[in-house]
Amino acid sequence: MKHSSIFYSITFIFILSTTSIFLAFLWLINYDKENYTKELNNKYSTVSDTALYRFAKLVSQDEYENQMKNYNMVKISDDKNIAAIEQNGTILQEVSVKLGTSAIILYNRHHFLKIKHDDEEILLQDADYQPYRYHIIKVIFLFVFTILLITYIFIIRKIKPLRKIKRQIDKFANGDLNIENAKTGNDEISEVADAFYTAVMQIKKLNESRQLFLRNIMHELKTPITKGRITAEMIPEDKYQKRLISVFEKLEELINEFAAVEEATSGKKLNIVDVYLISELIDEAINLAMIDKKNIKIYGDKELELKVNFKLFSIAIKNIIDNGIKYSTDKFVEIYIKENSLEFHTKGENLEQDLSFYIEPFSKGSNAKQSFGLGLYIVDNIIKSHNLKFCHRYEDGKNIFYFDELKNIISNSENIDLSIIDEVQKSDNK
Repeated sequence: MKHSSIFYSITFIFILSTTSIFLAFLWLINYDKENYTKELNNKYSTVSDTALYRFAKLVSQDEYENQMKNYNMVKISDDKNIAAIEQNGTILQEVSVKLGTSAIILYNRHHFLKIKHDDEEILLQDADYQPYRYHIIKVIFLFVFTILLITYIFIIRKIKPLRKIKRQIDKFANGDLNIENAKTGNDEISEVADAFYTAVMQIKKLNESRQLFLRNIMHELKTPITKGRITAEMIPEDKYQKRLISVFEKLEELINEFAAVEEATSGKKLNIVDVYLISELIDEAINLAMIDKKNIKIYGDKELELKVNFKLFSIAIKNIIDNGIKYSTDKFVEIYIKENSLEFHTKGENLEQDLSFYIEPFSKGSNAKQSFGLGLYIVDNIIKSHNLKFCHRYEDGKNIFYFDELKNIISNSENIDLSIIDEVQKSDNK
């Protein structure tokens, strides 16, 4: 899965939010603890000052008792307890002033205030004091974290069908129409999944109807072609008989070619793929085009092995050669076998439109020489089915149609004669 996916984004937001809340709570605890400590220090400071004023006889006993009522400080009178607290307690803070000293002592999870003036000494216990407790803030943090976690799980569960939808889309993109309905509920995502499934099922039905229609047409055409050929073989043997038989053979080849093209344009993966010499493919293409080999010149490594569907790839080459012979000014095609491309060079005027215009079925230019019918459309589909790119450029008065990224189907790339290819490229650039 890509790190830019919505799942990663949501997870990142969840982690970021949780971390931010955790840091905020840490700050809150520290801030609250500081305030709590400050309040205690103010309390003990006031009590200490009041007691020292009483020892110094700056205030009366009544005034002292009235002020001490507000602070719930209990005097420790037992000498044993006083000795245990002073010996075993931890002094947290000690302050000295002109009137005397005061010290905050922590003993057995209680706070004690020791006040001393000359020879007078008093030990007070803070009856209100409780050690700082974190549990309230912890409970709040756990509550917020639980809410976030539940929200995260809920969102992930809601968008989880997107993964299944993507898998089904990938299957569909690869030509597999046997997909599953990723619908899991009644929300918007489920509606999208259901709509996608419905659309694919409609496409599947249309594709099946199309295939059935084409198969019926091909079947119906084969019967009269076969009968016509049989009839032609029964007439007296002469040049007309040979022509008729040749015509019917050509028609039969066209029907077979049409079936192969239908396979290429169906969007399905190629099933019958094997390794062939590129020279074999070109020879088959020349035979299908029924042209003289004198009109073709080949440059490059003819022993190059390609992993292709023999019939379909030959048809693609045949259509390019056929168009080259038909529309070139000199009725001549040069074929260059290069390191990563198979190029077809023909002399003539540049195309009026981009190649994308002409690979559409029955595309037409401003004149007959710019009209390619189904030829380039078929080529484009066959080339795409082999994971190649069908491209065009115009150089030095020549139209150059080529199959790019040839390395995707080269079987013996380690054995390619690169010197031959380099020489071809150098001569082509001159």
